[in-house]
Amino acid sequence: MRWKQQIQGMKAYQPGKPIDEVKEMYGLEEVIKLASNENPYGSSPKVKALLQSDATNHAIYPDGYAQNLRTAVANHLQVKENELIFGNGSDDLIAIITRALLYPGVNTVMADPSFSQYGHNAEIEGAEVRKVPLIEGRHNLHAMLEAIDDKTSVVWVCNPNNPTGTIVTDEELKAFLAKVPSDVLIVLDEAYIEYVNDPTYKDTLPYYKQYPNLILLRTFSKAYGLASFRVGYGIAQEEVIAKLDPIRAPFNNTVLGQAVAIVALEDQEFIDFCREENEKGKAQYVAFCEKHNLNYYPSQTNFILFEVKADSNVVFEEMMKRGFIIRSGAALGAPGYIRVTIGTEDQNAKFLLLLEEVLTEQGVFA
Repeated sequence: MRWKQQIQGMKAYQPGKPIDEVKEMYGLEEVIKLASNENPYGSSPKVKALLQSDATNHAIYPDGYAQNLRTAVANHLQVKENELIFGNGSDDLIAIITRALLYPGVNTVMADPSFSQYGHNAEIEGAEVRKVPLIEGRHNLHAMLEAIDDKTSVVWVCNPNNPTGTIVTDEELKAFLAKVPSDVLIVLDEAYIEYVNDPTYKDTLPYYKQYPNLILLRTFSKAYGLASFRVGYGIAQEEVIAKLDPIRAPFNNTVLGQAVAIVALEDQEFIDFCREENEKGKAQYVAFCEKHNLNYYPSQTNFILFEVKADSNVVFEEMMKRGFIIRSGAALGAPGYIRVTIGTEDQNAKFLLLLEEVLTEQGVFA
C-alpha cells in the first residue's frame, strides 16, 4: 500500500493507562487517575440531572451545525455565531487547522515542550516542524518570532502551556500578536483558561477581533468535566471560520455532547467552585515541593509539573503500583519530572504521602 512516507515509524498518541487495566495488573481495589488533567469533581450537577432525564432518539443524527450549542456559546461569550467552529474536542480543531494550512513546503512554529498534537499532526501533513525551546518552562516568544519566515503557515501558542502550566502574560501576548505576519495563522490554545487566576493574564477575546489571523481554541473537557463527550470550539473572525468549516467532518459532535455542554455552560458557579478547590490542591503540591527542595513550574492549570530527582519512569511505575496513574515527564519532554493532575484534597494528601515513600526508597530523601 502507498502509505505516506512521513507516517513511517510514527507512534500513536499515548494516553494515560486505563484504571481497570492498572487494577488488574497490580491487584488493586482502587486506582486514582491523575494523568490526563480531568476534573476530579466531575461535571455540573445540572449535567447529571439532564442525563438522568434524557429521552433522546439515538437513531437520529445530531445537528451538524450545533445550532443550539452555537447560540449558547455565542451568547455566553458575546461573539457572533458565525465566529465559532465546534470540534470533537479541541484535538479535532487542531487536526482541522493542520489539514487546512500545513503541507510539504511550509513550516509551523511551536514551543518545546508543548502539546504534542501540534507537531504530530504537522508531521502527518508533511510540513516542517520548528520547535523553539521553552525558557524556564515558558514560551520564548522572541525566538518563536525569529523562527517565522515566508514559508511559515501556522504558529501555536499553548496558553497556559501543557505540560508546564505556565502562561504568556497579556503584555507579552500583545507584543507578539503585533509582530506575527498577517498571513500566518496564530493558534492560541486556551484549554485551561478557566483555571487561570494570574492577573497578568487578561481576557483574550478582544484580540481575535483585532487580528484576522488569530483563532482561540477552548474546550469543555477540562474545567467543565465533560472530557468523555468531546466538545471543543474555536473563536475567530468569520472569514477564518468559513475556510476551516468545510474541512470539519459532518456530525462531529454528538447529540448528548451538544446538550450537556449547553447545560454545563449555564452553571458558572460550578466552575468557580472547581477553580477555588484547584487552588487549594495546588498549594498542597507547592508545599510538598518547597519542603523537599524540588523544582516545580508555577502552574495556572489543574496540573503541576515538578522535579522528583529520580528516574521519572521508575516513579511513574512505583506510583502506579500504589494506585495512582500519573504522567512521567520522560514522555513529555521533561525527564526527571512528573506531571500530576491536581485532585481532591484527600487524593492529593494520599498521593503525596505515597510519593514521599517512593522517593525515600529511591534514595532522594534521606
